[in-house]
Order: sequence, then C-alpha cells, then structure tokens
Amino acid sequence: MSEDDHARPIPQGSASGPTDDVYVVDTRGRRAARRSGGRDRSRADRSAAPSPPPPAPRQAPPPPPPPPHGATYDEYGRPLPTPPPPTTHPPRAPRPRRRGGGRRGVRVALAVLVAWLAFTVIAPLHAWSTVTREDTTPDGERPAAAGHTYLLVGSDSRETLTDEQRKELGTGSTEGRRTDTIILVHVPSGGGKAAMVSIPRDSYLPIPGNGENKVNAAFAIGGPKLLVETVEQATGLPVDGYVEIGLGGFANVVDSLGGVEVCVPRDIKDDKAHIDLKEGCQALDGPDALGYVRARYSDPKGDIGRAERQRQFLGAVMKQAATPSTVLIPWRWWSFTHAAAGNLVVGEDTTLLDSYRVLSALRGVSSGQTLSMVVPLASTNTTTSAGSSVIWNQAQADQLFGMLRDGTPLEEAPPGTDGTPTG
Repeated sequence: MSEDDHARPIPQGSASGPTDDVYVVDTRGRRAARRSGGRDRSRADRSAAPSPPPPAPRQAPPPPPPPPHGATYDEYGRPLPTPPPPTTHPPRAPRPRRRGGGRRGVRVALAVLVAWLAFTVIAPLHAWSTVTREDTTPDGERPAAAGHTYLLVGSDSRETLTDEQRKELGTGSTEGRRTDTIILVHVPSGGGKAAMVSIPRDSYLPIPGNGENKVNAAFAIGGPKLLVETVEQATGLPVDGYVEIGLGGFANVVDSLGGVEVCVPRDIKDDKAHIDLKEGCQALDGPDALGYVRARYSDPKGDIGRAERQRQFLGAVMKQAATPSTVLIPWRWWSFTHAAAGNLVVGEDTTLLDSYRVLSALRGVSSGQTLSMVVPLASTNTTTSAGSSVIWNQAQADQLFGMLRDGTPLEEAPPGTDGTPTG
C-alpha cells in the first residue's frame, strides 16, 4: 500500500489541554476518486482497443428445391412427399471358381479311360461269340506234353465268297475245303520262346484209318478232327486248340486294318495268285496280301517258300493289329475283331484264352520273340503213291518235337528247321 492509503491523524483539541490522539480517516474522496479513475481508465482502454467488426448481415435461406417432375400436390398446392424409390438388390458379385474344377477334369478323363478299356474288351468278346465252332477233338487216347500246342489252319474254302470275290481274289471255283496252310503253334509253360512250325501240306504221313497220304488229304477225308488226329500221331504233341481261317476272311482282316506293311524279299509275279509285286517294303491290301501268301508256282522254294511268307505275313498282321492306330480307334478295332471272327472256325473246346495265346505267338514273329520254323525235311520232291510229296527228316523232326513235348526252353531254332532239305 502507498502512504496515501494509510490513515493520517487529524488533530482534535480539547479545552482541558492535550489528550490522547484520535484519528479520523475520510475515505470517501479517495473511493470516489478511485471509482472515477477506474471509470476513466476503462473508457480509455475501451477507446484504445479496436472496435469489433460489425456482424455480417443474415442471409436469407435458399428457396426450397422445385418439386420433382411428376410430383403430386395437396389441396393447398403443397407438394406431397415423394415415395421412396423401389428397393433394388445390388448386383451379385461373381462367384469364385470352385477349386474342384481340376478334379472334374480328372474324373472325366478317368471315365473316358474306363470306357475305352471296357470297349477294347467287349469288342473281341462279342466277336468271339459269333465264330463258327466245330468238333475237332479226336477220340481215344491222346498224347500229353508240357505247354500249350495249337493247330492253325488256312483253308482254301470258297464257300463264303461271291462270284465277284472269287474273280477278284483269283481263287477259282473249286468246291469243298482243303488246307492251304498248316502251322503248329507251341506256347511253353515255362521259359523259352514260343514256336511256330510249318507243316508242308504235301507232307507224306500216315492218315489214321486211311493208310499213307499227303497231310492235306486228312482234312479232305475227315475234316478238322482227322487232321488234328493225324498231326498228333506224327508229332507226339497234343493239340489243345484248333483255329481255322478261310481265304475270304483273310482278305477281309487285312482290309479292316487299312492294309498291312510287309517287306517283299524279291519281285513276285504270279498269274495264278493274281499278284505283281516289286521287291521292297510296302503296304498290301486284302487281294494282294492273299496272293502273297498263296503264291507258290513263282517261288523257287515252292511250298516251302510259301510257308515262310505265310508265317512272315501272319506276324505282320498281328503287329499291325496291336498298334495304337488300330486299338485306339473304336471303329477300326471293332472292324478288325469282327472281320477276323467272321470267317473263323474254332474247336468246340478252344477258348478265348487259347485264341489269345495263338495271336500273341504270331505277334512275336516280328519282334523275334517267337521262333519261325519248318519241320525238318529230307526231300521236297519225292514220288509216292500220292504223287510228288515232301518227306520229313524223321530223326531231326523227332528231336524237335521231343524238345517241345518235354518243355525244353528254346532260345533259337534247332538245326534243320530252316526249310532246307537234308537228304
């Protein structure tokens, strides 16, 4: 506080003389001065401070938007509220791809594979049900041997051929059935290779109940049954199954495959077989193929050379039949199996498994897994009561058939089985 704020004494005298001092403080003037001074300062401060900006003028609210087109109004001209728009569903997001698409593709592929496998089995089964069956089992006691032995016969029967086909194939018009091809097919039960042994149709052999004659006479006299009995007696091998194919059937089989490629060893021109082929590998159709396996007058080896070509061509047929171009094309596989069965004659006890073994052995010729042989010969032109005949080398023949009968594994053809006469 300043000195002005303290009370100052005001002398007060008395008549009696000096007494105690008494102080009277007059504060009204100061208070008024302070009040007036405060008001003056406040005015000064207010005059010195900048005056606040005048308030902005109030703007009029914007006019209401015009009613939408097509709005309705009440009786006072006021627009009625617009109804809410119809609810619409937002577009659906695309569904994510299922992860199972690859699995469906696998299932489809498996289904196709199963269908194809089923078809490859059904086609030969159906074809097998259409083959002609004949009793070919000889009566009486029969030999026994290891493995499985089958008799494959090519018949020159023209019974199923039309006149036009006989003219085209050059088969002539001879009636009846005669053997054009006789081949023993042996499939071992153990080790070793399968074997195909050609028996020349002019082989001079004992015919049970009919003396001695050419082996094809057995077929002409007593049919397949007597032929099987004659071969069993001459070889000591039991015939477990019989398969015969006719001339017309052979040509149809080749055509069902779209032709068969074979390597012709030399130029062959044979008017009787209706062929004129050049040396070299080429695809033969049905008529040319039939002429190729039948020609013998133009072959220096005669019937022996024809037997070699027959084994060669049968192997080529089965090789072509087992290719993907045949098996994987349904209509070609069906055509082949049914063409083969159409002119087929089998024994009553010959099973589909027997037929499969024969075909597998034929296919092995091209790959060297099947030995291709001729029964050992002593002569190919010996005069007999049946005319010019083929005589076996009996010692070598007995040795060959003994090995097959005993199950001796064969890895190569034994001596004397190349068709060259030794006598």
